[in-house]
Amino acid sequence: SVIIASQLPIAKWYDYIGDPTLADAIMDRLVANASKIELKGESMRQKLKK
Repeated sequence: SVIIASQLPIAKWYDYIGDPTLADAIMDRLVANASKIELKGESMRQKLKK
């Protein structure tokens, strides 16, 4: 099992990696059978700071 946490959306990984062939290889292995949890909303840091 592998857990990856990223603040960069998956759609932007290609631009960040830079090499389309390498990006395809990475994405194919990581995302093909992945369970994805995407959190949305305000940062809890801002809410707790008040």
